[in-house]
Amino acid sequence: MPVSAACMLPHPPLIIPQVGRGEEKKIQKTIEACRQAAQLIAQHQPQTVVVISPHQVMYADYFHISPGKTARGDFGQFRAGEITIEAAYDTQFAAKLCSLSHEKNIPAGTQGQQEARLDHGTMVPLYFVNQYWREYQLVRIGLSGMPLRTHYELGRCIQAAAEELCRKTAVIASGDLSHRLKADGPYGYQKEGPEYDRRVMDVMEAADFLELLHFSDDFCGKAGECGHRSFTMMAGALDGRKVKAKRLSYEGPFGVGYGVCTYEVDGDGKTDGRRV
Repeated sequence: MPVSAACMLPHPPLIIPQVGRGEEKKIQKTIEACRQAAQLIAQHQPQTVVVISPHQVMYADYFHISPGKTARGDFGQFRAGEITIEAAYDTQFAAKLCSLSHEKNIPAGTQGQQEARLDHGTMVPLYFVNQYWREYQLVRIGLSGMPLRTHYELGRCIQAAAEELCRKTAVIASGDLSHRLKADGPYGYQKEGPEYDRRVMDVMEAADFLELLHFSDDFCGKAGECGHRSFTMMAGALDGRKVKAKRLSYEGPFGVGYGVCTYEVDGDGKTDGRRV
């Protein structure tokens, strides 16, 4: 059974009311879009939810897949420690993913854990998913400094693991867009910031995933993007599949871009060939 649904979701902690304390009202469109995306995932009733997070531990030449049986986290560092997220890990899926990645000579595995607690790049998307669906196990994957194509290929391994295990699987690419949209934003303004957000939202709305591989490191660096590698790995998990893509929202009032798009595998799911 292949991956049947996926989405790109931002992860600003202030989107949680207890963290935002009113500021979240400035990104209400994003909140509503995250709810719609979570509802879509719930409709598919996945047994496994794969979250690709930029705030999981990141190595230059290795993809970290979280080990263990369970994990939890809270928003204490954002003054809302009462908001907790807990999940059971899909250890069988993680083991299969490690095995498949090794077969493809992709350096990925469960070694090198530095922090067992869930990161906010994982917790914010799950905060919404858990409002509508909890009967899943989690696989949490970090990014690496390796090329975008390698991220895409690891995404293909996610798809293969789901198929070989006959797991109903949903994939969440957690990531904000540019952090350089405004002079008073967290990293100031760069003209590449708005340009990146326009380009990536066009690509993701059209599910034209091949284009993700043509964003240069220099351009992405100047734009101060967060989630490009997450989006690319998710795209790999949809490789060769017909998808219904839907753009739900885009906002950037705080100088950081927040985009939400969803993807459902259409019909039998197969295209005539690979996307990449």
